[in-house]
Amino acid sequence: MSHPVFADVDTGVDDALALVYLLASPDADLVGIASTAGNVGVDQVCANNLGLLQLCGVAGVPVSRGADGPLHGPLLVDGAHGPTGLGYAELPPATGALTPYDAATAWVRAARDHPGQLIGVATGPLTNLALALRAEPALPTLLRRLVVMGGAYDYRGNTTPVAEWNIGVDPEAAAQVFAAWGAADQLPIVCGLELTHRIAMTPAHLDRLAAVAGSTTNPLLRVLDDALRFYFEFHDKLGHGYLAYLHDPLAAAVALDPELVSTRPATVDVELTGTLTRGMTVVDWTGRWGKEPNVDIGVSVDPDAFFDRFIDRVGAFAARLG
Repeated sequence: MSHPVFADVDTGVDDALALVYLLASPDADLVGIASTAGNVGVDQVCANNLGLLQLCGVAGVPVSRGADGPLHGPLLVDGAHGPTGLGYAELPPATGALTPYDAATAWVRAARDHPGQLIGVATGPLTNLALALRAEPALPTLLRRLVVMGGAYDYRGNTTPVAEWNIGVDPEAAAQVFAAWGAADQLPIVCGLELTHRIAMTPAHLDRLAAVAGSTTNPLLRVLDDALRFYFEFHDKLGHGYLAYLHDPLAAAVALDPELVSTRPATVDVELTGTLTRGMTVVDWTGRWGKEPNVDIGVSVDPDAFFDRFIDRVGAFAARLG
């Protein structure tokens, strides 16, 4: 059985891998893509999403343009994914067109079209989702499940000493989303850095992927290899080693199968005014605030289980594309 999935992305190397994973998964029916300003500007994100669908031979998935930047302040881009967001990779020119409605409207439309069934996965800043909540406050009750890649829960940040990238780009949006889900029956699953840093891809994983695809010259694998080579080099320069953390593909996998991770409910808020701590995801594990939990925080994952699934699905998908 396939489930309707709506993806909100700021494509980005690992966002691209997350989209490919969803397209490769028989249990996912990708019904829409919201483009979010984040890793690169929103127009480049739109081009990346359309080009990726073209590369994968997928038609009929609506792609919507989101806001130009966060709810407050300018967009900050750190260059981790290269000028186009996909490292050294070049996508084919896209022939598809964007929807005439924006990304916030796309969220609402998808939720209303699939009430109680839609799985949402957000792997970029939460700007579009926050704007969607303004238009449809009942959105948390319309979704079957929401998975967010974002935050660092009692863990170091990757943008500031305490803030993770997606939350740090638009802290106000993240705070509004977390607050909105506080009254929902189904808590969103959040995959923070303490979880996604365990999903470290290496060249050996790429070799396994090529073996499953049966080719090292496959068009999709060439794009993924060029994108990941940049990402490997970026992580190596930071002292992590020649590897790449697959933050967003893990969130996509959890969206389809929450049992891939163990979770713990907690109350989370986002620091908005701290001089040194703006964008920090603050966790109340012990109920000191007197508030009900508003998220399920991913606390453990089996990297081998994830990579086995990722390689099997994406490799088989690449083989079908030839």
